[in-house]
Amino acid sequence: MGQDDDLFEEDGGGFDVDDWARLKPFTGVIATLDDVQARRAVFALGDTEDPRVIDMELPQPVIWWEDDGEQAAVIVQAEAHIGSDGEVMEVLGLILPDGGGAVALMDDVDLVDDTDPTWRDLVASAVDADEGED
Repeated sequence: MGQDDDLFEEDGGGFDVDDWARLKPFTGVIATLDDVQARRAVFALGDTEDPRVIDMELPQPVIWWEDDGEQAAVIVQAEAHIGSDGEVMEVLGLILPDGGGAVALMDDVDLVDDTDPTWRDLVASAVDADEGED
């Protein structure tokens, strides 16, 4: 696949409140390690059963609730896997405003739209912090 298929753009892959929709989702198939290494997908799970693509419109803005608090992100990959305990895990590949990738469970995010004031503030804060490091 060509450069146009890369989730992580040459500019670092970050986004702001106005250009998040340009992020390229990974949809239609379950990701492999090759997809991750080629930067087409955020994650690939190997020790699960019956993997399925979650049918949802992507990219999708979210507020991710992680250990450090809430963070803005955009879902670009969504898969359901059955773990060794028989439980279904809904796993998401996220792109963060600084261009980094992260993996989260559906239970740890709130789906929002790009007009959500909290999401917009979180994106703006992350972009401002990232620019301050340059």
